[in-house]
Amino acid sequence: MSSSFVAPLNTDVLLTEASNENLYFNLIEQINKDFNLANESIDLPQDIQPEELKSALHEKIYRLIQYKFAEYLNLLYIVDVPEDQIKKLDGSDIAELAKQVAFLVLKREWMKVWFRNKY
Repeated sequence: MSSSFVAPLNTDVLLTEASNENLYFNLIEQINKDFNLANESIDLPQDIQPEELKSALHEKIYRLIQYKFAEYLNLLYIVDVPEDQIKKLDGSDIAELAKQVAFLVLKREWMKVWFRNKY
């Protein structure tokens, strides 16, 4: 178990790491909690499979970007996704953008869960 946080390279690595550290449920709880705080509940079930989680998150963010942009920005603020990371993304393809943002959201949520567990 490493003592310093290393950001996973992609969603699959992140979800595998969360499972391996038995923090997958905490991650789901954290995502549900932050989405609720943003008044955009996502209601992920505790037994959701990593693939489904990935796709639910992608879908939700895609819809927010497309139809509820203010709520989308609010969600990013609540989750605390660094603005500079969002600005680096290419917004020309919304589906691809949503996928990348979903990963950033997941990465930030995972970081919160990881630190809370370690310290």
